[in-house]
Amino acid sequence: MKFNQKKPYIYGMLAGFGAISLSVLFFFVLYRYQGFGDAIRNLLGILQPFIYGGVIAYLLKPVCNTYDEFLHRHLPERLRKAAGPLAVTVSMLTGLLIVYMLIIMIIPQLASSIFSLFSILPGRVETFIDWLNRVFGENEVLMNYIDTGYEAIRTSFDDWVKNTLTPALKDLIGGVGLSVVNAVITVKNIIIGLIVAVYLLASRKRFGQQAKLVLYSLLKPAWADLVMEEVRYANRMFEGFINGKILDSAIIGVLCYVVSLILGFPNALLVSAIIGVTNVIPFFGPFIGAVPATLLILIENPIKAVWFVIFIIILQQVDGNIIGPKILGNSTGLSSFWVLFAIMLFGGLWGFVGMIIGVPLFAVIYDILRKLILRGLHRNHRDDMVSTYHHDFETAEERAAEAAMQAAEAALRSDAAPDEPDPAAPPEPPEC
Repeated sequence: MKFNQKKPYIYGMLAGFGAISLSVLFFFVLYRYQGFGDAIRNLLGILQPFIYGGVIAYLLKPVCNTYDEFLHRHLPERLRKAAGPLAVTVSMLTGLLIVYMLIIMIIPQLASSIFSLFSILPGRVETFIDWLNRVFGENEVLMNYIDTGYEAIRTSFDDWVKNTLTPALKDLIGGVGLSVVNAVITVKNIIIGLIVAVYLLASRKRFGQQAKLVLYSLLKPAWADLVMEEVRYANRMFEGFINGKILDSAIIGVLCYVVSLILGFPNALLVSAIIGVTNVIPFFGPFIGAVPATLLILIENPIKAVWFVIFIIILQQVDGNIIGPKILGNSTGLSSFWVLFAIMLFGGLWGFVGMIIGVPLFAVIYDILRKLILRGLHRNHRDDMVSTYHHDFETAEERAAEAAMQAAEAALRSDAAPDEPDPAAPPEPPEC
């Protein structure tokens, strides 16, 4: 029997072997799910410095590219080789300076607010009780409810201190050694992560070209082009959304600080830092930040706390309707329902980090599914359904946003394919 006649049997045998192997692997993962999860967590713990370094490098990449372009334009010809290392150094110093400024602004204010809370809280409670007695003292039924509630709260607080807080403090004191070790490990991982970030920023172009060579060596050119297009889309989505959100939150924090100083809100710097940091979280961020900020002001001045709530509502409306759209635009192309879904899903899976990256990550997944659906409809000759859907459900803003995305993708493709090849660039990979 010739080899061509044997090929179907060989392919069938390999397909059966692959299906059986995947079934065994899937059963093993389900059966040993806890052990598999522990192995993944151990691996992530080992790679934590590289994860920190990758995140730092990705956040600083736009800054590093800006410095690199500036230095290449303005340095003399004989010094342009130093533009790359200088850009990496200045971008790392910029990031460290921003973090240092946030720390020296927030930590002293936070410590002062905590000490102030413990010092004035008993007096505030007594003042509140006296006010209740003056206003509602003649209403015996209401005062009985208030006294009963006060006694219940005081009893519950005493029980909580005796039965929960005191044992927890004993456990905390007993676990101080372990906490110190964990803190030292975290600091060590961050320091190594900074070193990794320097290497990644310095070699970002080399690593990108190496990844492209590997991709084109494994896939046919058509599939490799599709993967590259989706990678560019994901990079544009994450970079634009996260960096835009950071800039938007910084503007909101500064505006909140200026207005807080003008209106005389207590703890203006700490409150503004809380509002700015939590504003990074889409949709829920303003509500998450407003609660502790309002409590900090409420302790000092209840009337100003009411004015602060009104100000935050106005500020978030200005951010959601004016500042945010100007900076971000419709960067994700997701409806409000899918934004809420993404935040809830990835926030539940990965916590605070998931709430930040959930929206751009889901936007990438949504884009992949959209392209697969359009490809399937085109294969089944049902392009008319797409036209009907656009006509019935898409708004003018959504059509404009989709057209803008398509124009951006076309611009990226044209930038990625220059008219004249660079003689210093490596040769194009051969077709697979």
